[in-house]
Amino acid sequence: MTLDELYQIICDRRDHPVESSYTNRLLTQGEDEILKKVGEEAMEIILAAKAQGNQRLVEEISDLTYHVLVLLAAKGLSPEDIRAELQKRHQPRPA
Repeated sequence: MTLDELYQIICDRRDHPVESSYTNRLLTQGEDEILKKVGEEAMEIILAAKAQGNQRLVEEISDLTYHVLVLLAAKGLSPEDIRAELQKRHQPRPA
């Protein structure tokens, strides 16, 4: 699954809520809950990187990525906004 595909699923849950969906629950609980999860996952990445091995690190980065995508969807932003910003930063600076 690509990040774009995951983002589309998140947007679909936002636009067509499914009661049993974790994504729907996060979006319903609002920005503060989403931000709390982003913070928790960021801390778990640090712990995994320090002592839990590469597989655990990949798992935690995956969790953070998912929650960041939920945050983007909640704010009406998309991965394309991130790509555009990164592209802008990569442009050579004039001499």
